[in-house]
Amino acid sequence: MKVIVVGAGKVGYYLVKTLLEHGHTPVVIETDLTHCRQAADELGIPVTCGDGSSADTLRAAGAEGADAIVTATGADQTNLIACQTARRVFGVKRTLSRVNDPGNLVVMKKLGVDIPVSSTDILARTLEREVDASAIQSLISLNRGEATISQFNLPEDSPLEGVAVKDLRLPAECVLISVTRGDKLIIPRGPTKLRGGDRVLVLVGADATHDLMEALHLEEE
Repeated sequence: MKVIVVGAGKVGYYLVKTLLEHGHTPVVIETDLTHCRQAADELGIPVTCGDGSSADTLRAAGAEGADAIVTATGADQTNLIACQTARRVFGVKRTLSRVNDPGNLVVMKKLGVDIPVSSTDILARTLEREVDASAIQSLISLNRGEATISQFNLPEDSPLEGVAVKDLRLPAECVLISVTRGDKLIIPRGPTKLRGGDRVLVLVGADATHDLMEALHLEEE
């Protein structure tokens, strides 16, 4: 797969290195001459020195035949324009972008970036999901981390003993999937009452994990 990588700083450099290790064909666009030389000399790949948001620069880098573009500069505006230009002018099918300000994630998505990625946002979500692995265990990540299928064990002395599912104050981005009680699997409905020792499987949005823990009175250890 031919991938245009805009930005050869630390993020872009190691991204290109990883792409090479996985058998892909990355091409770099970078404005800084030092980074250009480093990428060319150490990675042995084609490097175009120029502005990745420019159609002329993208053309010189071979964007017309690229399968994807990844923008990894420290400027969100440059990253966005490069993705838009690659898609609209050269027909690049997949656009991925580093997002430096998490507040720009939604905007980038709305303006046509297929996969905007914020390392700050990923760290925050991971921390929130994994803040108490002993209370809620993440099993499967869905749609690039937007939600997870997780499980938790309800303590024997839980204040939710005997409380019906319909009376739980669960966050909107949460659905109970199943309850395992001993050897019995229960598909929870509104009238289903929870018992201490229940093992519960739940679908929860990435931003709702903390609210779920509070609703279930699961204490962080």
